[in-house]
Amino acid sequence: MRADNIPEFAIIGHPNEGKSSVLSTLAEDDSVRVSAIPGETVVCQAFPVRIDGREILRFIDTPGFQNPRQTLEWLQNFSGPEEEMLPAFIAAHRHHPAFHDDCELLVPVTAGAGVIFVVDGSRPLRHVDRAEMEILRLTGAPRMAVINCKEEDSGYLDQWQSTFRKHFNAVRIFNSCQANYRQRIELLESLKAIDQQWEPALKIVVEAFRTDWEARITRTAAILADMLRDILAYRQTVACSKKKESQLREQLHREYLAYVTVEERRGHEAIRQLFKHNIFNLELPPQSILAEDLFSRRTWEFLGLTNRQIIVAGAVGGAALGVGIDAATLGSSFGLFSAMGGLIGAGATAFKGKDVLTGVRLLGMKMGGELLQVGPVSNVQLLYILLDRGLLFYAHVINWAHGRRDYERLDPLVPAVSGKSGFTSGWDREQRKICDLFFRAIHKGTPGEIEAASETLQGLLCDQLWAICEDRMSAGGVPACRS
Repeated sequence: MRADNIPEFAIIGHPNEGKSSVLSTLAEDDSVRVSAIPGETVVCQAFPVRIDGREILRFIDTPGFQNPRQTLEWLQNFSGPEEEMLPAFIAAHRHHPAFHDDCELLVPVTAGAGVIFVVDGSRPLRHVDRAEMEILRLTGAPRMAVINCKEEDSGYLDQWQSTFRKHFNAVRIFNSCQANYRQRIELLESLKAIDQQWEPALKIVVEAFRTDWEARITRTAAILADMLRDILAYRQTVACSKKKESQLREQLHREYLAYVTVEERRGHEAIRQLFKHNIFNLELPPQSILAEDLFSRRTWEFLGLTNRQIIVAGAVGGAALGVGIDAATLGSSFGLFSAMGGLIGAGATAFKGKDVLTGVRLLGMKMGGELLQVGPVSNVQLLYILLDRGLLFYAHVINWAHGRRDYERLDPLVPAVSGKSGFTSGWDREQRKICDLFFRAIHKGTPGEIEAASETLQGLLCDQLWAICEDRMSAGGVPACRS
């Protein structure tokens, strides 16, 4: 271990074996250069892992072996003290171009770093692999072998594992492109076994990772609750003459739709950064339900509403618009416009088919004197749609390993079939009661009631976020609620 007592591991392997991808996933750092071109890494680069601003772990990306057979032969023929072997090799070959990479990758090992040796488990064992393993054994460094299963092919696993047991203190199978939180923790737990002296420091690292993950879950719940509160409580009152009322209504609805879009994107961005996806911007493909317009019929249909419920949502929204007109006529219409508004809303929704569900069906609008009030939201279904999209986004973020670079691949959240696939569609009465109380508090509650309802909602969301995380980890795939 290094003198600063921060566990440090050199990620070593043959070029294009996935070592940079393994490092990126373990360190949760998507700035690690991952390339299909062999030999992209030519110098060592440190990637510290920090929690709450404190460095707790360090990984070193290294070049691949350049001339392992010649390097091994030199080490086997070295006759001096064992502790001088690596420094002597580096001193003798530092300026030799043919041994540049071999010297470079051995520098952190000479300084006391542990070794994580990465191989591609989808290919057979070669003589050059055995040479590399023997070099690492001769270094005497604490070391683990990681079989990076980049593909489903596991035909060579037994061969790799049998050979690795002769050269390494621990062996792990690890898919760097699909690894989840639990698998990262399990690999770190295994590192504790490679050297007893390292165990106390690595125990602290593992506990820090677990505590940090819990904090991220709690913070995600708070982000979603704050986003919902801001969107649902949106209210705007403007001066309005009867002559310009229709035009102003349309303008205010457009402004609200833009506001919701920005606020939702801001909330999702905060979640993305919380889980350290700094380069991957999650520009989802067109067929993803998260790339779909929030107010589109497809979004509402996929995330839980039937065709009849969508029509009813339109009717309720239309009625809200009608109530606004009644207020302007001081009630002389005796509710006529409210009834007409409902019929118009339902008819328009059914007629439009896959067109956008406009904000008119979600916002309450009231006209009084020369003032037009917009908001707060009058349709509780918007709360559930926003919740589903937030939970889906979270599930996508935690399922995307940092070592993955195939951003162009289909998003796993894309529905294969139509139907109810949102998380909230399966919630029980008590869970929905919490959401309904939150919605009512936003409308008519005191600041204290709103705060209490928000805390209760955050508790529900924490449970759901953990359930999504556990479902992903136990199933080894995407959450079951996705189609």
